[in-house]
Amino acid sequence: MKEKFDHDVIVIGGGPAGSTVARYAAEGGADVLVVDGRDPIGTPLQCGELVPSNDEMRRLCPDVPEMDDLFKTPQHAIARHSSKMHLVPPSGKPLIYDFDGYVLNRVAHDEFLVDLAKEAGAQYKVGSRVEKVIDNSVILKDGGEITAKIIVDAGGHNGPIRRDYWTEKSVKIPVKFVLMDGDFGEAVELHFGSMAPGGYAWMFPKATGANIGLGIQRSFAKGKSLNEYTDEFISKYSGDISFNGAGSLPMSGTIKKFVKNNYMLVGDSAGMVLPSNGAGITIAMIGGRIAGQVISEHLKNGLDLSEYEKRWKKQMGKVMANSKRSFKIGSLLFRLPDWLLNMMFNPLTKGIIWRAVTCRRMFWVV
Repeated sequence: MKEKFDHDVIVIGGGPAGSTVARYAAEGGADVLVVDGRDPIGTPLQCGELVPSNDEMRRLCPDVPEMDDLFKTPQHAIARHSSKMHLVPPSGKPLIYDFDGYVLNRVAHDEFLVDLAKEAGAQYKVGSRVEKVIDNSVILKDGGEITAKIIVDAGGHNGPIRRDYWTEKSVKIPVKFVLMDGDFGEAVELHFGSMAPGGYAWMFPKATGANIGLGIQRSFAKGKSLNEYTDEFISKYSGDISFNGAGSLPMSGTIKKFVKNNYMLVGDSAGMVLPSNGAGITIAMIGGRIAGQVISEHLKNGLDLSEYEKRWKKQMGKVMANSKRSFKIGSLLFRLPDWLLNMMFNPLTKGIIWRAVTCRRMFWVV
């Protein structure tokens, strides 16, 4: 006699990763419930809000199929369409690149992904925090219990399944940022050097105002706090601050295994952030679609859930490997004195630096 569960799938976390899992699993006929402690989902804001356009994603991740089906960013969730990226050394003299991307209204974007999942048939339980997961049961902090055949942790690198059932560690970079009013032009900026040791600072302009912040590796911080670094960088810009935000990113790339028995990790909980540039929204959605499709096929015909890992490696393995390599090299280079870093940002190295940031091999002959 088959064991009865409340749902086929419970997804913990309704961000881009979780909602994308829910959307594709539900499209394939699964009974999906998403549980999220936030209400509404998408708040509070925790990131820089920059994503590549679909055309840019095709260049960055050439092995990922059907981008237009996956990424349906609505116009109302786009706060700025940018065509230039400035990579800025401590001297302030940028290397300028063509880059097709969107600075999002992240809250509106996440709400749209929730709507897509609901249209596919997924259900949501918001304002409900998960205490722990035991076997097939999700235990809520209010004492409630919900069961499912498959449980997906899309709750970030401190999610309950990743925390309790995985021992592998990730390098975490704490980030702080503000939303500042004003006119900051159209180009997105990434800043490297002693103002953000081991990480980078950013200025991403929106229709009105900008998202400005930074992330650091604490081991490189030389006794200064994240708050001090953030305040110093933000002081370079002038405008009224309308929002203060913080979070952290796993920056050592994907962990070795995403599946254990009936548990699956996706998004930040699986390390699905490109270490060389911090991109996480679109990368999490790629993983979410693969996970959702594999779940659907598992429920229909018994496909092993480990197929999720195989498809991820096929679509994103090369990009992630290149990004990990660039991050390791960059972590060493960005410990150099600012004057030496300024010398390294020059027309001769421009192509190499861009290849590193965009997750390709830094040297064509290697």
